[in-house]
Amino acid sequence: MTSFPHAAYVVLSSRLIPDLDGGYTLATLARARQMAAAGVHDGAGPLLLTVDPGTAADHARHRREFDERDLVTDPARMRNLFDEASASGGGAARWLRDAAKTGQPDPALEYRVVADGAVALPVIPHDPDWHICTAPVAVRDAAGTTIGVLDGFGALYRAWLDHVVAQLRHGDPALPVVVLCESRQLGELLAGWGDPGVRLIHAIHTIHLEPPYSPDAPVNALWSRWFALAERFDAVLWLTAEQRADARRRFRLDGVHVVVPHGVSAAASVVPPARREKGRVVMLNRLASGKRIDHAIRAFADVVTAVPAARLDVYGDGSERAALQRLIDERGLGAHIALHGSVTDPDRVLNEASVLLFTSAFEGQGLAVVEALAHGCPVVSYDVRYGPRDALADGGGILVPDGDVAGLTAALVRVLDDPELRVRLSREAVQSARRVDPEHVMDALAAAVRDVLAVPSRRV
Repeated sequence: MTSFPHAAYVVLSSRLIPDLDGGYTLATLARARQMAAAGVHDGAGPLLLTVDPGTAADHARHRREFDERDLVTDPARMRNLFDEASASGGGAARWLRDAAKTGQPDPALEYRVVADGAVALPVIPHDPDWHICTAPVAVRDAAGTTIGVLDGFGALYRAWLDHVVAQLRHGDPALPVVVLCESRQLGELLAGWGDPGVRLIHAIHTIHLEPPYSPDAPVNALWSRWFALAERFDAVLWLTAEQRADARRRFRLDGVHVVVPHGVSAAASVVPPARREKGRVVMLNRLASGKRIDHAIRAFADVVTAVPAARLDVYGDGSERAALQRLIDERGLGAHIALHGSVTDPDRVLNEASVLLFTSAFEGQGLAVVEALAHGCPVVSYDVRYGPRDALADGGGILVPDGDVAGLTAALVRVLDDPELRVRLSREAVQSARRVDPEHVMDALAAAVRDVLAVPSRRV
């Protein structure tokens, strides 16, 4: 039974919005639910904090939707900085006024007024690194007059977190606080957070490499800055052993770097291959260029020659939908391939399918692969960084060399045509998925928390 150390627990994300950011949002919420199931805060789970400057009505709607979908344990434990930035009588809240210093907005910049007028944010257009700008954030009174400023978004975020931590410690000033940061943009702004009683654990969600995704491939500016700060976090959570190993070797990391994948529960019951829809292949992913669904369509043109009853059902939405539909029509595959849009019941899809097809160019973990394994659904996947190789190390599917469309065709035909192979892969899939059972994953996370609480913070 997992046992988390006595502490206050916070999960920090830049935003959590239904049907946005792909698997990131679902994985972040799942981690919080699994922490609750492991007993964090007596089953209530960690606080879920976000910093997106939406309206209070927007955030209330998001909480309701998450609650209706059973994606949160307690919607009341979701809090947003800008919901709490305004005082009940108008203007800035006390914590925000106390953090502000004398100053005025930058006259050279445009400002966006948010939080019922309590805050004016500098607008930094066409700059992917806007979050590290130290242009003044204006703190305003009920009349809309600036009463002080904070030095950029980082100072604003830290001021709110100091306020939240003080609330958590009310009545117990020595209470340790564990902040699980799910966003690199936030992480780099918090690496210098000086509270010695806070342990900052940083979770990685995606690949750190640019094309061609080899271990020595370029990294972008955000990753470069993050790696320069990586040893200041109390611990870093990596989704796969392969990515941790690549990053450690290249960037000479020697701090607390732990493999903690996203946990996926085993299906309530595994549908045997004989009861699955014969010839049905499914994909669960955004319709984005990096998912390379065009490879799947081209491979399927030859699959249906060998297996006339085969069909490919693609679930997900995205910017590539029109282009993919044109490709389906051009290849005359309308009777065999369908783009279904977003799926509300992925468990049903994975229980009915004979194979999951995965053609991404890169991943962090490849949740669709892991979820398929948990349902006993065999996988055919490109061998890409990071995730599929780790997930299929003990069987459950077939890895195809990256970019080999003919190899995809051959692997799909092989699995669809061989009932005995499907039975073996299905059994292996269930066994492989046990490595990411939430209880095992929470054991690893709780052990990392015990380790960082046993020593002084690396940030101080």
